[in-house]
Amino acid sequence: MIPKFKDVEAWEQAEQLMQPTLIRLLDNIRKQADRSDWQTSYEDVQTPIPGYNLHLNREGQHLTFDLWEMCYQICFRDYAPTEAEAGSREANIDTSLIEETGEVDWNRLDAKAKQLVESLFDDLPK
Repeated sequence: MIPKFKDVEAWEQAEQLMQPTLIRLLDNIRKQADRSDWQTSYEDVQTPIPGYNLHLNREGQHLTFDLWEMCYQICFRDYAPTEAEAGSREANIDTSLIEETGEVDWNRLDAKAKQLVESLFDDLPK
């Protein structure tokens, strides 16, 4: 589900954050996977919207995560990844990820991505 934005400024902020967020997300996934017994792979998907999936595999267990949804959780405050909620309210940009100069705050972005990825790996079946 593609989030709704309240105005053009919010859309531009999201556009500014998404690529750096994906970069930090993938780097943190790699770091966690290196310390884990889960094998990672990625899939380019085209439906229902173009995007990417993360696949985690271990001993016959297979889990799939939508990387765009994970990016949205990083870029937005209080993002609801369920389709019912996401379609009914506007996404609020986490403006703490943008410095006063208008540049991306890479340290905050990395910390938020790291927290999300650590939570994901901590919640995997044991």
